[in-house]
Amino acid sequence: MTEHIKRSHNKSLLLYHAVFPVRYRRKIFTEAVTESLKTICSELEERYEIHFLEIGTDEDHVHFLIQSVPTFSPSTLVQTIKSVTAREIFRRHPEIRRYLWGGKLWTSGYYINTAGAHGSTDIIATYVRNQGRSYQQLHHDQPTLFSGVV
Repeated sequence: MTEHIKRSHNKSLLLYHAVFPVRYRRKIFTEAVTESLKTICSELEERYEIHFLEIGTDEDHVHFLIQSVPTFSPSTLVQTIKSVTAREIFRRHPEIRRYLWGGKLWTSGYYINTAGAHGSTDIIATYVRNQGRSYQQLHHDQPTLFSGVV
């Protein structure tokens, strides 16, 4: 997707890379469970303003590339995804409960990081640093193709 989400008073492009480990690092992600997870995530997209751009599973953890809106904080985003996916995976694959006693699919921890679609941190930092400087001033200090030619 990676297109801006437009609302009446804002426009945003918020991308997150999130990683959720399975509780006790149990290896539960078979092909069938992975397909269920992807289906659950597409159902989540219909109910919430969360878009899953990529989902990658290893046997004991999942990586997500997620796009959402500013009304969801990263922690709210994680909480929503973890609770709905856990409930639905347990419902669709009751055999997993044998490996995960206590009714929890995910560890309490997670990893989340922002991901940029339109520039690296260095490019954005330079852009922000140079705000307010005129075009002439900005390009006067930088060497040109003919700098140093006598």
